[in-house]
Amino acid sequence: MDQTDRSVSAPAAAVQAALTPRAAAPEPQQLSRSLSPRHVTMISMGGMIGAGVFVGSSAAIAAVGPAIVLSYLIAGVLILLVMRMLAEMATALPKVRTFTEFARSGLGSAAGFVVGWLYWYFWIITVAVEAIAGAALLHMWIALPTWLLGVGLIAIMTGVNLMSARSFGEFEFWFASIKVGAIIVFIALAGGYATGLLSPSGPTWSNLYSHGGFMPRGAVAVLAGVTTVFFSLTGAEITTVAAAESRDPARALTRMTTSVITRIVIFYVGSVFLIVAVVPWDSIVPGHSPFTHALLAMRYSWAGSAMSLIILTAVLSCLNSAFYVTSRVLFTLAEHRDAPQWMVKLNPRHVPARSVLAGTAAGLIGIFAATFSPTGVFAFLVNASGALILYVYMLTAIAQIRLRQRIDASTLPLRMWWYPWSSYAAIAGMVAVLLAMAVTPSHASEFWVSLTTLAVALCAYALTAYQRSRRSASGGTS
Repeated sequence: MDQTDRSVSAPAAAVQAALTPRAAAPEPQQLSRSLSPRHVTMISMGGMIGAGVFVGSSAAIAAVGPAIVLSYLIAGVLILLVMRMLAEMATALPKVRTFTEFARSGLGSAAGFVVGWLYWYFWIITVAVEAIAGAALLHMWIALPTWLLGVGLIAIMTGVNLMSARSFGEFEFWFASIKVGAIIVFIALAGGYATGLLSPSGPTWSNLYSHGGFMPRGAVAVLAGVTTVFFSLTGAEITTVAAAESRDPARALTRMTTSVITRIVIFYVGSVFLIVAVVPWDSIVPGHSPFTHALLAMRYSWAGSAMSLIILTAVLSCLNSAFYVTSRVLFTLAEHRDAPQWMVKLNPRHVPARSVLAGTAAGLIGIFAATFSPTGVFAFLVNASGALILYVYMLTAIAQIRLRQRIDASTLPLRMWWYPWSSYAAIAGMVAVLLAMAVTPSHASEFWVSLTTLAVALCAYALTAYQRSRRSASGGTS
């Protein structure tokens, strides 16, 4: 019998049953299946390619030097391991509709509650951050108040996400296509320049070692750089959320969580490597796009305007994805009675409209707050998101280990490489990133704020569980 035709084992079936929401939604409350393979492919690619690579990489290069390539490689391997774990769990539990629920399946209701709310909070913060950033970029071309531009962006993305999952998929497909196309063009131009094919002065590989060496800040800086670049690579897990509304969720997940992510890591590492090969690393200014700097050094006068448009596209893509993810995660939490039940209600297009509007409210609050304190609010929002995604990934990785112990791995068509050592290595790597954050002055506040947020989520679950037990003891429903 072919492995792909085997059924999941009895323990896996038991886990599936335990994951069934306590108040199962009737058929009209099911999410749609309108996303095609091309949508899911570009959603997975676009989720990782944001303003973090086009702009945020400048600070990382300035802090580490040419060896930042190694920081990106280490972070990329960690993300790849997490995605492989998700792919394994997706094949074992094909009915799980969002990756936050894998924690529930492996570690219980408390983990499902905490991971779901932390992930929702991470992306709801992203809605506000990207709305503020997008409004600031538009203000360079459109002479309107920044707050008004922000409100316009929020309104557009709300409309897109209220229409249907397919409308979100179409917008994200084209947004992601532009970003991917831009990186491919950059790699081709920079590769030609670095090798001397397009450079009037010959190859420029000497930039990798002639300005203080390949590791001018030392090996410790390379490890600290992982802390910075790790967050630029997050977003790949959006695939597991979008796959729930695709025509073949299991196939979409197993394909996207490995092959596509590998390509994205190559894009990241390749483009950053070529940047530090084309221009001296110490000429890059933090906060300014190193892509623009490299293209201008290669005598492409159109670089400034083109990259501004691409960065705006990346911001809008991330905003669009944030709206989508927050609404679907909140819908799943409500299904398990971990969020208000009125969030389960879908509109006629099978969209959790009320959950989408929760994202709208968060974005508007962020926009208006930033009007009164532009820099203060933005800094607070960035600190608030901090290490949350690391806690989410770590709990998911621990859940994968627990699930693997309860499931017959021979029935799985896709398994974690070199289990269990690779899973332990991924967890150890994320712990190392957290420790690096705690001891790095520029990231310490993010670490402590995120730790506080984790504690709040745990307390919220304890309070919720206590209230449920009291209702159950008094004869009510849980």
